[in-house]
Amino acid sequence: MKKIAPAFLFILSALSFAVSALELDGTWQQGAVIVGRVADGVRVEFAKRELLITENGQFVIGLGRDAESRATLTTIAADGVREEHVFEVAPREYNIQRVTGVPQRTVEPSPEQVERSRREAQLVAKARNVQLSTTDFAQKFQWPLTGRISGVYGSQRFYNGKPGSPHYGLDIAAPVGAEVRAPAGGVVTLVHPDMFFSGGTLIVDHGHGLSSTFIHLHKILVKQGDRVEQGQKIAQVGATGRATGPHLDWRMNWFDQRVDPQLLVGEMPGSGQKK
Repeated sequence: MKKIAPAFLFILSALSFAVSALELDGTWQQGAVIVGRVADGVRVEFAKRELLITENGQFVIGLGRDAESRATLTTIAADGVREEHVFEVAPREYNIQRVTGVPQRTVEPSPEQVERSRREAQLVAKARNVQLSTTDFAQKFQWPLTGRISGVYGSQRFYNGKPGSPHYGLDIAAPVGAEVRAPAGGVVTLVHPDMFFSGGTLIVDHGHGLSSTFIHLHKILVKQGDRVEQGQKIAQVGATGRATGPHLDWRMNWFDQRVDPQLLVGEMPGSGQKK
């Protein structure tokens, strides 16, 4: 058998490394957003999806509130060779409250309200299932406004022993009319003036399945289909829908996975509150 020259062995080794190289930015924990990069020509699969890859090899994934303890990301080289990368996902402790003695009529909406909310939920789900090729997801995200954090991602209340839906957003207390700015660039995929639960609702898609939802808004300053840039004024804080007071509820999704905005923005400027 003919021997392979050492120089050729080195080339094979370098090529193998380039194909399997995987760079990831983010912490594997429930609610996280992770931005990755692969070599040219490598494909990526995660959560039963083949991901969009940017020209420079970047992609994004999101882990939901109750993501399982292990996650598998698969890379596929140009020659079809598949490689599985398994990661341990750290669990989080969420703020759980139990409230008793609540009148049942305030816990359960009427049949008409349930039907309305279902129709509106379908509009939201459709907007979040978009996969735009824009690359704003790779920006360093900024706070959409500053203020007291009045509600955190993942918290949940049990009313009269019955679990309510977890809170998937980050609440920032602010007066009605306070300016909301785009935390990153994107495309407006949904504008609705008055949904039953969320009131004035705005969704901005940051590309590759990552989107921001802003709810309980008093006024929306952009239209569906608009391109917005980071820092642009997009809405005003309100108390619409099922809100108990004026605040911004900022939520983020990676497709149908609810992720935690606070993991992307760090400490609130001037507040001393850390993520």
